[in-house]
Amino acid sequence: MKNYKWPLMSNNILQNDKKVLVNFINRSNKFTNGPKVKEFEEKWSKWLGVKYSTFVNSGASANLISISILKELNHKKKEIILPAFTWSSDVVAVINAGFKPIFVDINFENLALNENLVKKKINKNTLAIFLTHAMGFTGLSNKFLKLIKNKNIYLIEDVCESHGAKLGNKKAGTFGEISNFSFYYGHHMTTIEGGMISTNSKEIDRLAKMKRGHGLLRDSQDKSFIAKITKKNKHLNNDFIFCTEGFNLRNTELAAVLGIEQLKRLNKNIKIRNQNHKLYLKLLRDDIFFKTFNLKGSSNYGLHLILKKPNSNNFKKILVVLDKNSVEYRLGSLGNQLRQPYLKKFKNNRYIRNLKNTEHMHFFSVYFGNNQFLGKQKITKLCKDLNSLAI
Repeated sequence: MKNYKWPLMSNNILQNDKKVLVNFINRSNKFTNGPKVKEFEEKWSKWLGVKYSTFVNSGASANLISISILKELNHKKKEIILPAFTWSSDVVAVINAGFKPIFVDINFENLALNENLVKKKINKNTLAIFLTHAMGFTGLSNKFLKLIKNKNIYLIEDVCESHGAKLGNKKAGTFGEISNFSFYYGHHMTTIEGGMISTNSKEIDRLAKMKRGHGLLRDSQDKSFIAKITKKNKHLNNDFIFCTEGFNLRNTELAAVLGIEQLKRLNKNIKIRNQNHKLYLKLLRDDIFFKTFNLKGSSNYGLHLILKKPNSNNFKKILVVLDKNSVEYRLGSLGNQLRQPYLKKFKNNRYIRNLKNTEHMHFFSVYFGNNQFLGKQKITKLCKDLNSLAI
């Protein structure tokens, strides 16, 4: 694997994090899901501004559980609206639960669902909107929230790339019935592998915690609910009553200890990332590259290069510059999921062509890393080289 000078993701774990982990290992005898997991969940909920959170082993697992919960709460409606410009685990969670994914195009300004197009797709069979707050941008507006409320449908927020993004004074992940986060090692904060499900609903939280642990009643952490179900099932061992379709998606005490430590500096990390992003956009040419993002409330995840006009030759020139600067990048950013092999049964050329902005992002954009370790000198040098291109 190539050793890039500007990697797509940089290790977010500091030496002090390692010391905290070693100290915990030396003094503790419990390492699976336990009191530190609960402490991390409570501290995360307080930081985010919700009542409940459930720590799991990845953002993908958070997606899986969230859609499984929707399935349990609903037995009639079968369609979920989501962007094709998203991560595969969002789509897979929808399909595996037996729902029909309805793909809608995005805006360039925030790389999120176009609310006017969403409005046209909502019908009597629409259960939910599964919205991705992509690349650190806020994917919602007050107008969009009003539409969702008036249509009486669920809102699930994928905030895996946008920790701390805001609409007004509220953080992304506090607007929907359920929100999902990822703590992969290169994100705003990390537990190495990890994810979180957050909600203000006691029922949803209870289901999330049971589904995380095989569907076991004892994992619901709801004493009155446990007493009620136990009374109805006297023929069963109290510790092994399976109340819902569950999985084993628990995380560890070690990951929670790391999460508690990382959370202390999350706000600072977000501030530095946003400063890097603003400098990058300020220096970049606006006649070649799309720059008019809606930065209000953003919490930048990665730096984008999006050609204003589709041109394959010009795009190749950009990649040459990135390679010369030893910049690791991802083509298409999140890309168009409908062009991936796992969705071949959904592939329809007319359908794909209607996702014009998603298609443009797929073929004429890249993103590369942004983090608290990235210096101004690197950003300035790269922008100078990109701006000098004969395009």
